[in-house]
Amino acid sequence: MTIERRIARSDFTLTRDYPAPVERVWAAFADEDEKLSWWGAGDAIEHREWVFDFRVGGRDVAEGKFHNGPVSRYEATYTNIVEHARIVTTYDMFLDGIHMSTSVASLEFEPIAEGTRFTHIEHGAFFDQFWADGPNREMGSQGLLDALGRYLA
Repeated sequence: MTIERRIARSDFTLTRDYPAPVERVWAAFADEDEKLSWWGAGDAIEHREWVFDFRVGGRDVAEGKFHNGPVSRYEATYTNIVEHARIVTTYDMFLDGIHMSTSVASLEFEPIAEGTRFTHIEHGAFFDQFWADGPNREMGSQGLLDALGRYLA
C-alpha cells in the first residue's frame, strides 16, 4: 500500500470562562493528581503509559488503547511556563504507532470577575493519511475543556 505524502495545517482558538480562581484552574494542569482526575478519555480508554514532568523542558506522555479501537499516544514538551499566566507546549500525536501530527499549543489563564478566562490556542500540522484531522483535534480539545469544566465544578 502506498501512502500519499501530504501535510495540512489547522489552527483554532478555544475560550472558556470557569467559575474558579486562576490558582485552582492552574493547579488542574500543574499538579499531577489533579490532571489525572480530568485529562484524557476517561472510561473510553485503557490507560497504558503516563509520564508527568511539569517544568520547562519536561515531557508529558499519555498513551491508551480505545476499547475495540486504536492506541493513541500524546508526547508533549513544555517550552514556556509562567505560573498562573501561561503554559506553552509542543506535542506529537500518534495513532497505532503512526505519527499523525505535531502541534504548538498555548494555554492562557486570565483572572476575571467570575473566575478564570482560559484560552487554548493551537497550531497543528497533520501528516499523510491524517491530513484532514484538524477538525477532529479541535473537537477533542473542546471535549478536554468540557471535562476540565466538570472537574472544576
